[in-house]
Amino acid sequence: MNYTAINPYNDQIVATFPTTTDEQLQSTIKLADEFYQDASRQATHERMTALVALADEFENDLAYYAHFLTTNMGKLQREAIDEVKKTAAMARFYGEYGDQFLINKDYPSASAPNSYVEYRPTGVVVAIEPWNFPYTQVMRMFAPNFLLGNAVILKHASIVPECAQAFQHACQKVNLPRGAFTNLFADYGQIDKLIADRRVQGVALTGSEKAGRIIAASAGKALKQSTMELGGTDVFIVLKDADIFQAAQAAAKARLSNAGQVCASAKRYLIADEIYDEFMQQLTAVFATYQPGDPSLATTNLAPLSSKNAQAKLQQQVTDVLAGGAKIIWGDAKPIDGPGAFFNPLIITGMAFDNPMYDTELFGPVAQVYRIKNDADILKLANTSNHGLGGAIYTQDIEHAKILAHYIETGQVAINQVLSSQSEIPFGGIKDSGYGRELSDLGILAFANIKAIIN
Repeated sequence: MNYTAINPYNDQIVATFPTTTDEQLQSTIKLADEFYQDASRQATHERMTALVALADEFENDLAYYAHFLTTNMGKLQREAIDEVKKTAAMARFYGEYGDQFLINKDYPSASAPNSYVEYRPTGVVVAIEPWNFPYTQVMRMFAPNFLLGNAVILKHASIVPECAQAFQHACQKVNLPRGAFTNLFADYGQIDKLIADRRVQGVALTGSEKAGRIIAASAGKALKQSTMELGGTDVFIVLKDADIFQAAQAAAKARLSNAGQVCASAKRYLIADEIYDEFMQQLTAVFATYQPGDPSLATTNLAPLSSKNAQAKLQQQVTDVLAGGAKIIWGDAKPIDGPGAFFNPLIITGMAFDNPMYDTELFGPVAQVYRIKNDADILKLANTSNHGLGGAIYTQDIEHAKILAHYIETGQVAINQVLSSQSEIPFGGIKDSGYGRELSDLGILAFANIKAIIN
């Protein structure tokens, strides 16, 4: 397959990289396995120190690492800086607190009162990561596994090869042990070989449902542990007692950040009937302030999509949505001419259950809005979906929000804040949004040998 970085702002080729050879593949597996063998006998604090150094590296050269995010997938300059900072924060979290999650836990029984569980590495883990957050997606998988003592081999999205190289550059610059992390420009046949290799004990994928089904099947066939973080159709619920200004500002940010290319973000707005008109007036006013432009300029607030292919796919999806009976209540659905992969923000209503596109993730600056009358409406809309990644609720009644959150079928729900992954909190979905958890202590346990010592 072709690993080529094309700047989505001007459609110019930035860099092209050759596919990994089979010899490089085998050498990488060998080094990764050797790291695992060494790490299983190494003190955890040595890897914690290395993670802190890695955090320092990203923080000390923000502009360098952010540059590739902008030129490879079009991320806004300020959002690119924020992603590099968040990447560093994830490494620092495990570097400073990770050993607390690896303390042996007592599991006494009547016949073995001194039994306990310890957490051990299992081997090499393959990470298949997406282009929308090229560093944080890698770090939130790499940091906990490196801390545990697992080696990580990365197969990144083919449109962000310079980001993948930059991450490896950071690891090399702080002298991480050889084999601890390796980026490969592998094709899909080589990925199957990796998953089948006896030294590989796990595979983590963040991506589309289609990719998830393929990789999960390969992992299952090889009897390898896997985690899947796939798409979402997250709800953004605004109750009648919410701060409408705050909710409208947050709703726009949640849908338009990263040009709407976020798995866990506001896809479907569920607005209380009593405040619907006022909320929509404020929301459309905020949407109107987002204007496409050069993502490398600090003044730009709406980035292009990641590629011309992404632009064409979303355009077709919107056409299909409208053909299914929905309608646009704000925005212009006409394609934006020119070399850039820009897409006008849209707000759509009338997305009924019988619309063939009802449960499709629209990966871009397109919002759906629903008028709701009560909690029953909320739960029906929220849970009538094959997805279950995230959601958000805005209200002044926190206890009411907690009750709703309890019944919403999803991996996480944020209250009065934009949903975002955080190092300290488990992240992941249910249903077709995937399985397994990243970050927090659960991110370490995903590929750990939870070993019982019975005594």
